[in-house]
Amino acid sequence: MNEGEAVCRCESYAAVTERAAVAVGRWLGRGDVVGAEEAATLAMRAGLDALPIDGRVVVGNEAENDPLSIGTTVGQGGDRVDLAVDPIEGAEVVARGDYGAMAMIAVGDPDSLPRLPNMYMRKMAVGPTARGRVDLAKPVAENILAIAKAYGRNPADITTIVLDRPRHEDLIEDIRSAGARIKLIPDGDVTATISAAIRGTNDHLAIGIGGARQALIAAAALRCLGGELQAQLWPTTRTEINQAAEYGIEDVNRVFTTDDLAPGEVIVAATGVSNSDLLRGVRYLADSARTHSVVMCTRHNWVKFIDGIHFFARDRREEVRLLS
Repeated sequence: MNEGEAVCRCESYAAVTERAAVAVGRWLGRGDVVGAEEAATLAMRAGLDALPIDGRVVVGNEAENDPLSIGTTVGQGGDRVDLAVDPIEGAEVVARGDYGAMAMIAVGDPDSLPRLPNMYMRKMAVGPTARGRVDLAKPVAENILAIAKAYGRNPADITTIVLDRPRHEDLIEDIRSAGARIKLIPDGDVTATISAAIRGTNDHLAIGIGGARQALIAAAALRCLGGELQAQLWPTTRTEINQAAEYGIEDVNRVFTTDDLAPGEVIVAATGVSNSDLLRGVRYLADSARTHSVVMCTRHNWVKFIDGIHFFARDRREEVRLLS
């Protein structure tokens, strides 16, 4: 099997995110962020180690002793792939028992995914309808008007997703002044990006400042969905500016495009841990757990939603139920 075929083991990566989601879902509402993160990380690492790949973690945890730290090699050996992993987007969401946590992974051809420093990025994401109509350098009001025109709507009919953070106070006021609706979310940077690119969620724009790791995974998802993401490093200290230079980014004002962050063929798999507008969370039954996942692949040119039932024992006492 060649490298192109190797990166298209799409649904095998969904099995990895499902494994992480089932493991961390049991921590929902228990108030233990560290426990949730450890459960998700260990389960995702075990799932990746079961695959016939030679995977290199390009985007992961910064801690050297973490099972999914940057530079770690995973898999049983075989075809080379780059991996951007987020075993649990929203560990605090899980700890609170809140909405919108997901386990996710992005996969690219070897040496294709860029290395990014561990800092904030200013980001803006839209779906295919508004692709090519927005510009991160322009005021938010102009972008909202452009999105509204793309959808044939008024600005008041456009829903903007923003992380509920003090750093977004001015942004929120600008959005309100533009007349758009706002959906404030406690966590879930990537979830918001995907939601803005899928019709039926009634979301049209995800904007704000979030992590660089999430930007890369989000860009991969937007490539699969036909949307657009623009991102710019948001250093807060001179040390972070120097850190960006160490990663080869001399111009911290550079705006990264979807193709910059997710070049080549990519796969994105995500499984809901707790309910969101996009995915249902894990449901535990007597003998099984039910998961809801999305798998996206540029090479196959598809987006699949997968409803999975995972049995805990071969001697099953439970009937398979249709999804209601």
